[in-house]
Amino acid sequence: MKVLTLSQPWATLVAIGAKKIETRSWNTRYRGPLLIHAAAGLGPGGKAGLVDLCETEPFTSVLAPLWSPGTFFAPVSLPFGAIVARCELTGLAQMCGEGYIRTLDTRVIFKPSRQELAFGDYTPGRYAWLLSDVQALPTPIPVKGQLGLWEWEGDLA
Repeated sequence: MKVLTLSQPWATLVAIGAKKIETRSWNTRYRGPLLIHAAAGLGPGGKAGLVDLCETEPFTSVLAPLWSPGTFFAPVSLPFGAIVARCELTGLAQMCGEGYIRTLDTRVIFKPSRQELAFGDYTPGRYAWLLSDVQALPTPIPVKGQLGLWEWEGDLA
């Protein structure tokens, strides 16, 4: 099955259904089932960068409910180096300025929600991968990720 690796907290945002558009600098012809993999690394800025990002809105409001009331909000406890969700890649769009995107197949132009805009890079010329039917896995599956769209032969069961 095809897999796309995302840094945290974006992998978790997809898994919980808060992020339905993944922005990329590259296009793909692939459509169909897609697994979302949380990268093993902490991404730009390391631990401090992840914590700072998760302490800004709308990240805080969306991610905070993942922790039990009265417990410490710890972004570094998000899953890393694991497949966290399954979804469908239903289409692609291209950014066309001022936050608007145009689907590549139907040429429909629309503007994502403010939350979606905050969770992605909508620079003109980039691509929006449109995700649907997102299902978080009950238990993340530890897997070494790869760059780009990659193939995984494992079992989700």
